Amino acid sequence: MTAATNQADVQARELIGTILAESPLKAAGFIVTIYGDVVEPRGGVAWIGNLIETCAEVGISETLVRTAVSRLVASGQLLGEREGRRSYYRLSQSAGREFAAAAMVLFEPFEDHGWQFVHMTGLSADEQMQALQRAGFARLGPRLAVGPAGPLPATIAGTVFRAETASGQKPLAAFVADYWDLAPHAAAYRQFLVQFEPIARILESDAPAPKASLAVRLLLTHRFRSVLLHDPRLPSPALPKDWPGQHARRLFACLYRKLSPAADAHVARNFVTAVGPLAIATAATDRRLASLSKQSV
Repeated sequence: MTAATNQADVQARELIGTILAESPLKAAGFIVTIYGDVVEPRGGVAWIGNLIETCAEVGISETLVRTAVSRLVASGQLLGEREGRRSYYRLSQSAGREFAAAAMVLFEPFEDHGWQFVHMTGLSADEQMQALQRAGFARLGPRLAVGPAGPLPATIAGTVFRAETASGQKPLAAFVADYWDLAPHAAAYRQFLVQFEPIARILESDAPAPKASLAVRLLLTHRFRSVLLHDPRLPSPALPKDWPGQHARRLFACLYRKLSPAADAHVARNFVTAVGPLAIATAATDRRLASLSKQSV
């Protein structure tokens, strides 16, 4: 380890401590991030020992990891398998579909397709409405919702109407203000920027050691995923001119790419399945990096 790398490593670990003090982690949620970032694009199976070692880097104990894994299994998100004395876990089929949808939002460029209205049918309108609201839609009536055009949750049954904005910016801003409170989302993006912009300065000199690089990338992905998936992701004309979401996305893309060589090297040297180590790169990880390269600052 060079002196520059050692300094970058120390700074990165100090920053991890600061971020964790401001935004404490829950074991189950962070394990979900490990699967989405590291495991799923490399076949979907991980040894629990790797989960324990990785979580230890962000202060999550072995006891909390084992408890969280048990709960994820009980909820149908993970499936366990044994090989000798080792336990391995993979995502369930339904959880895999959810991960794939979240990965599209996280790693692919935002595409502005305008607006759509959804009129729900059937007896489960309340459940469908809740799913739409989690996806960023606003409730207009018992069976009618409006939101950004794009793929809908799989549980939605009804009629979809695509729409374009025909009025000016002021009426659109008033419409958005009536149905969405964007202030908490803007604040979350700004906090993300404050927490992770120092990483960009650290990376100007050198990358942290591989283990620390993976920990920082996972923390970066975990935090940005949380902010982004709660954002209604409205069409661009509906957003304030000083909207911090675009800057946050560019920062995420830049940092993820710069941290990846060292982070992926650590994965390849340490993460194992019953049939061998995880790959340093796959077609899926290459696609992610290629997509992020188009979004970097």
